[in-house]
Amino acid sequence: MSFRFNDKVAVVTGGSKGIGRGIVRVFVENGAKVVFCARGRADGEALQAELNKAGPGSCTFVPCDMSKEDDIKRMIAFTVEHHEHIDCLVNNAGWHPPHKTTDDTTAEEFRDLLNLNLISYFLASKYALPYLRKRQGSIVNVSSLTVTLGQKDAAPYVATKGAITSMTKAMAVDESRNNVRVNCLSPGNVMTPLWEELAKLTPDAADTIKMGEKQQLIGRMGTEVECGLAALFLAADATFCTGIDLLASGGAELNYGIKTQIPS
Repeated sequence: MSFRFNDKVAVVTGGSKGIGRGIVRVFVENGAKVVFCARGRADGEALQAELNKAGPGSCTFVPCDMSKEDDIKRMIAFTVEHHEHIDCLVNNAGWHPPHKTTDDTTAEEFRDLLNLNLISYFLASKYALPYLRKRQGSIVNVSSLTVTLGQKDAAPYVATKGAITSMTKAMAVDESRNNVRVNCLSPGNVMTPLWEELAKLTPDAADTIKMGEKQQLIGRMGTEVECGLAALFLAADATFCTGIDLLASGGAELNYGIKTQIPS
């Protein structure tokens, strides 16, 4: 059987839940050696045990707070120490806060989100690039369809994701001289634990999820594994692509819809 990323070394940030979990799973299923991180130990260690038992690749969980530069440096150093090189970095760690108006959002909340959602991507790339250049590897940055659509009461989140997409293009230009590809993956509605948590904050969680499903042309939300397959495509197959933004959206950005908001 042919595996699309056999014996390649990948680092996945925020890999214990949601889209990151799907990416780790798909990479391991395609023969990769994956180092993945998150803040919480329990989910990371459980995923590590599950995937290492199944193979054919392998994975190692490393506790890491992506808002801390020293933690990021240690994670990259750990990967090189154990695997000698890095072929792909998937920047995925991030958070979508509960929806909140601009008036109710503090500067500190915005700064904290920038640090986690954007600056962590920059720092992980900075420390991984010396090794990626040696392997002519690639970076996959997970952004969001909200960059294209905008999103109600989520200006700081959308801003961080828009910056990721722009940084991807700028870094692709810079790293072309080193034969390192830098691409972006922008998921739309994907059923993840975070999506479920945000739905529970609404008056009717089940109805909110149904509305989320109806926002795609294909009538359902995406899955973690589908996002993993898209990330694998960018890492393993899209060898003539750099600086692109791949929408994994189910067609949510297409066609007209009723969008007029009633003034409050």
